[in-house]
Amino acid sequence: MKLLIVNGPNLNLLGKREPSVYGSDTFEDMFVRLQKDFPETELKTMQSNVEGELINFLHQADDIYDGIILNAGAYTHTSVALGDAVKGIATPVVEVHLSNIFSREDFRHVSYIAPNCAGSIMGFGADSYWLAVSWFVKNKS
Repeated sequence: MKLLIVNGPNLNLLGKREPSVYGSDTFEDMFVRLQKDFPETELKTMQSNVEGELINFLHQADDIYDGIILNAGAYTHTSVALGDAVKGIATPVVEVHLSNIFSREDFRHVSYIAPNCAGSIMGFGADSYWLAVSWFVKNKS
């Protein structure tokens, strides 16, 4: 099984940006744990702060990966284009957020991505990624 994890804006700052909200682990820390916990799964990660690059990542990953885990960060709440990109590809996508977006500011309660995803996982910190990988592994064809 091949999975791609795509992270959006500011997720390169994990570990130092608002640790009370996002935790103190870097994404690299989280990724190493995922690789350790899922040794039979090929995991790749990409990150960008640029909306168009995230769209390109999704387009390029279509039919290459068995699944995509997408944490679009703040673009979740603003990017119709990312939602359309998810809708336009055949590869299933699971939306992930470290924090519970529904317990935060009102503008974060809207996701333009979720309606086009297989599911959304949020609020479990680093375990949100773990749960997404687990879902793909459990439901592989």
